[in-house]
Amino acid sequence: MKASIVTIGDEILIGQIVDTNAAWIASVLAEIGILISSKITVGDDKESILNAIRRAFDDADVVLTTGGLGPTKDDITKPALAEYFGGGMQFSPSTFARIEKLFAKRGIPLSESHKQQCHLPAAAEIIVNEMGTAPGMWFEKDDKVLCSMPGVPHEMKHLMINGVLPRLVQSSQVVYRQKTIRTSGMGESVLADLIEPVLEEHDVSIAYLPSQGQVRLRLSKVGVKGEEALLERTLDNAIAAVTQVIEPYVFGFDGETLESFVGKVLQERGLTLGTAESCTGGFIAHMITSVPGASGYFRGSVVAYDNGIKEKVLGVKRNTLEQYGAVSEQTVSEMVSGAITLLECDIAIAVSGISGPSGGTREKPVGTVWIAVGDKNTIVAKRFLFAKDRVVNIKYTANYALDQLRKFLSAR
Repeated sequence: MKASIVTIGDEILIGQIVDTNAAWIASVLAEIGILISSKITVGDDKESILNAIRRAFDDADVVLTTGGLGPTKDDITKPALAEYFGGGMQFSPSTFARIEKLFAKRGIPLSESHKQQCHLPAAAEIIVNEMGTAPGMWFEKDDKVLCSMPGVPHEMKHLMINGVLPRLVQSSQVVYRQKTIRTSGMGESVLADLIEPVLEEHDVSIAYLPSQGQVRLRLSKVGVKGEEALLERTLDNAIAAVTQVIEPYVFGFDGETLESFVGKVLQERGLTLGTAESCTGGFIAHMITSVPGASGYFRGSVVAYDNGIKEKVLGVKRNTLEQYGAVSEQTVSEMVSGAITLLECDIAIAVSGISGPSGGTREKPVGTVWIAVGDKNTIVAKRFLFAKDRVVNIKYTANYALDQLRKFLSAR
């Protein structure tokens, strides 16, 4: 079974917002063995939408659309679908009653636009949207399926998980299994050199998915219904073999993140953590506190962007700053000690660097970062040279800082 994804909206077409919906839909369809034949983005124009649907059905059995289902006049997906599938538009009393009840709970009066939103294509089977006002719609024609969903990501995901995916699973004979190995601290080319010889003995596919400082290794296997147990065994054996040869770089599997992994280790050992951040401006602390339960091990952060704060708050010696500079092994090491004392934590991370695009020198070009991790007894500092882009450098620094923490905890 093949699927095509059509995202609708001028704001996506002109790059005003990033289309995360298509990426998410493609990933969950892959998990149930449905291959993506195409992704199409069109603006809020009826003829463009109709042409996109025709193109999508040329090589797909299933078409999934997002966007253009709101109450305003520029949301014209429904009239286009009514024209394509025939039958015109009709008022949906059940949709109106649901919206009326939802708004009554919030004390919001219904507008004429919301009443207009209840006019739906007559050929549609309504999929109730518990997360918003616009319902999902299921169409069938010539043994093919189209499902139209709102563009709001959390509404689309709710409809996919609860209304669309279960129906698609029933109709598909393909079984797909995948597992992701999460790694940090090593590039994909080195990992590939280690992994490829091992995978020659295992009948699975692998995809290398790099990001700043991390590489996800997605191993997958496709079969048919009835072969689920065989697929699981084949994949498990391959995962075990690959993990063995790259063990120093593996921190988790599937949805586990580096920040959740180090948090789990800290919690298990009863250790507390603090951060002293210059070039990242608190981004490391943000990543750490994005994990539920972080209050059990994270004490806090000092954003010491200015050298005066490094000196007055964290206790970095003025002589250190004058002799070695803010971006140096000596400065980040003293920042670690200062953070441990000030935040009363067991372990601290400290970073200082030149994010760019200006501020670099011949000795310390843009992208130069010093990262230190330590406790009261041991501090390990390391120099890195990242990119010339400011945002990229911040993300690289945060990921590498957490990886340095992972290594420190492993050796501790």
